[in-house]
Amino acid sequence: MGKDYVLRPKIASTDIHRRGEGDSLKKLKPIKKGLRTLHNLELMAVTIYTFQITKKDNALNRALTAAMCNEASHYSDFRVKLYEYGFRPFKLRWVWWFAGVFFGLGSRILGPRMILKTGIWVETKAVHHYGELLETIEWDEETRKVIQEDRDNEEIHIQQWKSLLQSK
Repeated sequence: MGKDYVLRPKIASTDIHRRGEGDSLKKLKPIKKGLRTLHNLELMAVTIYTFQITKKDNALNRALTAAMCNEASHYSDFRVKLYEYGFRPFKLRWVWWFAGVFFGLGSRILGPRMILKTGIWVETKAVHHYGELLETIEWDEETRKVIQEDRDNEEIHIQQWKSLLQSK
């Protein structure tokens, strides 16, 4: 169906450490904003896929489940990074969850083609956001690597959804 990729990369306990110590407020402010943005967007993506999955045993539901699992790992990645920097998630993140419910249920009601088109649209927006944040923020090397790997996963999702859409 598509390219095989790692859904949940391994993280060792020793990979978790404090970040940003000694960095200026000027440097940390965009990092906080960027991590919160990515965390919120991944919450929305997880929720969209969660609400698109039906009870049917088919290729689309298996791909949606895999994508949901992968997006949950991205959500976790950015939650960890927030806490490593001493930040907290956005208090109003439930708004992003609600948006995910809206897009997920809405596209599910409209059928498989709309599910796939929604996936392509959301993942394309995500790739754009990831790229923008990679270019404009001074990340530490480990965080930059996580962001780049997660962005690469989003591009895989776009190709999967396009491939499934062509077969519909």
